[in-house]
Amino acid sequence: MTDGLHGRIVVKVGTSSITNEAGRIAPERMHGIAEGLAAIKAATGVTPVLVSSGAGAAGRERLGLTLPLTLPDKQAAAAVGQTRLMAEWEHALEPRPVAQLLLSAGDMHDRERYVNAKNALLASLRVGAVPIVNENDSVATAELKLGDNDTLSAWVAYLVDASLLVILTDVEGLYDADPHAQTGARLLDRIEDLGAATRHVGASHGRHGTGGMVTKLHAARIARDAGIPTRIAGVGGAALLALARGETPGTYVPAGREGIPARKAWLAQQPAVGRLVIDEGAAAALRDGRSLLPKGIREVQGVFAFGDPVDVVLEDGTVIARGLGNFAADALTRIAGLHTRDIAEVLGTKDFDEAVHRDNLVLLPRGS
Repeated sequence: MTDGLHGRIVVKVGTSSITNEAGRIAPERMHGIAEGLAAIKAATGVTPVLVSSGAGAAGRERLGLTLPLTLPDKQAAAAVGQTRLMAEWEHALEPRPVAQLLLSAGDMHDRERYVNAKNALLASLRVGAVPIVNENDSVATAELKLGDNDTLSAWVAYLVDASLLVILTDVEGLYDADPHAQTGARLLDRIEDLGAATRHVGASHGRHGTGGMVTKLHAARIARDAGIPTRIAGVGGAALLALARGETPGTYVPAGREGIPARKAWLAQQPAVGRLVIDEGAAAALRDGRSLLPKGIREVQGVFAFGDPVDVVLEDGTVIARGLGNFAADALTRIAGLHTRDIAEVLGTKDFDEAVHRDNLVLLPRGS
């Protein structure tokens, strides 16, 4: 079997994969995806986890709403549509039971809630259910959202220690040009440089071919950094059936480093609220596995509190690490460049020697 499948896979299904041309829920498409998942399970023994969009579309259909909608109407549509979505998935995946899990950004960024979400997912798998995960759109507002189910699917891959993330989309994968505008557009079998691919996609304004690919590549980056490969493939069950046959549909993004501790894998994906600019001596110390001391900090940027995630950057702007700060921004600004022995004199107290302790710091791969 290609991709080294084992254990579990996460399959992300977008709204376009389970709706028809009129934007209505298409049960036959959901059954096709279910058949693909069953084929993979039969061929490899791999257990599937679904991340499914479509609640909003199902709710709009049920309520007779048309776009555009206000935020409260979107939330109401998601709340109504989630029941329809789950009912359709339960029917498609019979005889296996399904387990609904609604997650939000807080569940990913708060360490305790992250662990609780992981436990709920693993328990659902243990009792034989197919977890179906969606963002909690019925209560989430812009500042509380992860932003899209592509990103959520990468987080779910983290949570269940997946061997592969599959993102189903409305094209066959990532092309080097818009295949609907250029007949010679070539499907990319594999992507090694995610930074270059993201810049290419971001520069494209085509509705087809590269539309929505930025978020998919962002998800692939999150998965890659946890040692999980990603496959971005075509619509519905056909791509899953191809995987079950040992084929390699779509575009493959290989895994990055492996063996990173779970806490540091989580830390690597936290949104930084500040930046610490450091010198080369401090950078060398971090690469040797040591903590970041105030002495090596050249500049403090942003406003952050004790325990907030901050990026550690070189003077040329290159981000090399992310960590949880031991000092708020104003205090760290006052002691930047000083020896640890001077901290108490400047601040009146010294709770820590380190600006960021090595246990709360993760080095980031080039291009992050």
